[in-house]
Amino acid sequence: MALTINTNISASTAAGNLNTSNSLLQKSLARLSSGSRITSPADDAGGLAVSMKLEAAIARTDATSTNVANAASFLQTQDGALKSAGAVLQRISELKLLSTDVTKSASDIANYDAEFTALKAQLTSTATGTFNGVTMFGGTTLTVGVSEDGAQTLAITKSDLATNVAGVTAAGTLAALTVAVSTTAITNVATSRAQNGAETSRLGFNAEMLATNRTNLEAANSRIVDTDVAMESTKLARNSILVQAGSAMLAQANSSSQSVLRLLQ
Repeated sequence: MALTINTNISASTAAGNLNTSNSLLQKSLARLSSGSRITSPADDAGGLAVSMKLEAAIARTDATSTNVANAASFLQTQDGALKSAGAVLQRISELKLLSTDVTKSASDIANYDAEFTALKAQLTSTATGTFNGVTMFGGTTLTVGVSEDGAQTLAITKSDLATNVAGVTAAGTLAALTVAVSTTAITNVATSRAQNGAETSRLGFNAEMLATNRTNLEAANSRIVDTDVAMESTKLARNSILVQAGSAMLAQANSSSQSVLRLLQ
């Protein structure tokens, strides 16, 4: 190779290698300091696009899990009201039998009727109960999304409590009420509670599935965007050595042309 002053090929080559090593070192530092393998779109354009879609799916899964939990709370509140209505109906059926006791005076029976009237009012009040402004009863259904893409739904029932106890609330006095009617009302409420329990159970299984799906989505996203610290630390050490060696060699290449001065002396 010719000995020249204006052009130092060795220094240019060393500078190029140093720039490459320094760029890799900076990238390793960025990945280790941020914990993310993709610090800019150029690092993995396709992976970044996939990661954005996975993160959106994770966010939708979280929102769906919240909705399912709220639907379960709705059903639990509804069941509490049905349980209370069942207890009221049991007391009414008890009052009915007590009022038929031949030893009870007209005044005693009037007292039973007074309690019966109050309990009917409680049933009517319970049938108008709401959860966060949404009526809990009425016989219609509510549709709950149970998948993050909205493709799967579950209908939960708004029990028709007013109809279930209509035979009891329609009776003006205990004398007008029959044991069969009160028993039918209790059976209706028990059936509604069974329906409520079945739907609550199904929501629970859907909540578990959503939790599992979220974990797997996070794992898939992690494999794309998270830094493998052990591997990146190894790259950092290698690139750090290359930068130091490149700096030394660039200095050596820059000084090599000084030998020309000795020829000119």
